[in-house]
Amino acid sequence: MLTKPVRVLALICSTRPGALGPQVGQWLVEAISPHATELGVEVVPVALGDLNLPFLDEEEHPSSGIYQHEHTRRWSAIVDAADGFIAITPEYNYGMPATLKNALDYLRREWAWKPIGFVSYGNTSAGTRAVQHAKQVVTALRLVPLGATIAIRISDATSRGRLQPDVARDRAGLDLLDELVRVAHALRPLRERTQASAGSGPLPGSYVRRLTGDDVPEVTVLQRCCWVDEALVNDTLDMPALHESPEQVREWLATWHTTGIWRDGRLLGMVRARRIGADWHVGRLAVVPDLRGQGLGRWLLRTAEAIADPDCRHILLVTGAKSLRNIDLYRSEGYQSMSLAGPAGTMCLGKEVSHPRSAIRDVRVGSVLGDQ
Repeated sequence: MLTKPVRVLALICSTRPGALGPQVGQWLVEAISPHATELGVEVVPVALGDLNLPFLDEEEHPSSGIYQHEHTRRWSAIVDAADGFIAITPEYNYGMPATLKNALDYLRREWAWKPIGFVSYGNTSAGTRAVQHAKQVVTALRLVPLGATIAIRISDATSRGRLQPDVARDRAGLDLLDELVRVAHALRPLRERTQASAGSGPLPGSYVRRLTGDDVPEVTVLQRCCWVDEALVNDTLDMPALHESPEQVREWLATWHTTGIWRDGRLLGMVRARRIGADWHVGRLAVVPDLRGQGLGRWLLRTAEAIADPDCRHILLVTGAKSLRNIDLYRSEGYQSMSLAGPAGTMCLGKEVSHPRSAIRDVRVGSVLGDQ
């Protein structure tokens, strides 16, 4: 199964002129980038000094998500798009630099359920006291600190102000990346649940949101899983949902309003809908086989109907002529067989929307077998 790429921000926390932080950040990115590519990970260096964040100046509490200033909205977007972080931090007076504390304090939801690793540097303690200080703060934001850390003692690691090569340190960087990626994947379901666009779903613990191009892997797998049954029932493999490439799935996700039900990071069901002419077309209604019979299909169908354009005339859908279970569901929801042209082995069903409509036009249904 395809997986979504992981985006990791390498946060260079020191803003002091001449600080060692940029060198440490450059070393880390160069050391882990080849392995990151193998893992499908994007490593993005971010220098906190380049963000120009003033000391926290938002009137509303970060938990509100209401940001008045452009610098806050920009920082929010950067953090929200990330799946994990590596903080490259010095130790100042037994603690982390104020720049890191300030950057953390600006946001709340954007940090939640993402792993954070630390690369510290310093003299006596190699920056480890800064990491212990930071861990107390990040856990309050529901960031998950890693066990793997890298501590660099400046006197041992530098010569004439330059960071020296170190094979053991390179290996520690790879171990840090491996742990961060594993934890990022494990926490993904929790991150999904906290998305502002997610609403409660029909099953306990489930949530609902519109599917996007980022969901191509899950949609592709769900389609192939569900339409195998349709192929067997209808004695044909001529079903696009069985053969579409991820690129084709991405293409139609961009033009259809597709709703997905999720639980613990698993896509349980979906349905797509859009307007074609004067009618509202519903398609790709799918529920994972182990959860059928629990009302998810009916819930998804009604959800697709509820978002129909108010001036649409009818709601139309197509299913296999031998898909009796599907047909029974649709008829129980008020759909009737329509004499509309469609691919061989299919039948079209339709119903008027809740307000009076005129008669159905003689149109050709562009859907294909098993398109529900």
